Amino acid sequence: MRQRVTHIFLLATLTLLMLACPQESFSRDTDDIYELSLDENLATPVIKNDKQAGKIQDFQYDMAVAFKRSNYDVEIMRDDEVIVITIPASQLFDPNDTVVTPVGESLLKPFLRMLKNPGFYKMLLVMHSDNTGSSMYTLNLTRQRVNAVFDWFDANGSVDYVVPYALGDTDPLVDNNSVDNRKTNRRLEIFLVPEKTMIQQAKKGIINISHIAKEK
Repeated sequence: MRQRVTHIFLLATLTLLMLACPQESFSRDTDDIYELSLDENLATPVIKNDKQAGKIQDFQYDMAVAFKRSNYDVEIMRDDEVIVITIPASQLFDPNDTVVTPVGESLLKPFLRMLKNPGFYKMLLVMHSDNTGSSMYTLNLTRQRVNAVFDWFDANGSVDYVVPYALGDTDPLVDNNSVDNRKTNRRLEIFLVPEKTMIQQAKKGIINISHIAKEK
């Protein structure tokens, strides 16, 4: 019940943050983001104007606070412009499984609002594993799992600006020398990277997500 209440609170908070405004349109072909490495996607687009950067940093801070209040593990990186939310794989999948659980779906649902206005955010999905099994096994497991999350977003919203990455066991947070540490390393990281719509709104002095539909 507590998890349900916190997620309802988050959805309400995000709704307040994402006030309606005229939607910006851009001719950018989004296919290029799927050709970039994770590091390249995390580093772009570059926000060169300090005033725009300040508006984006303030907005991202408010978004991060909203997620933290709903018990998500949240950090801000790249000069406070990019949000990263970490969800334990055990909350998304059963052991050694690749089907998103009902609990996992409830954890992913708030992120659907990030995709209501294509071009506002670029969402990077990065799946990790521990080192149990061969490198081929862990890579294949993270690939199937991140594709399952991607497919869930595709079935429930838009994936025009969603990019999946499977890293296997190559980027552990801690040594894989205990049960708890291995659990820590099995995770999904969701990066919310400002895209052109947000940058354009920052240029005008106000940031919000336009045309947000209510969740069914």
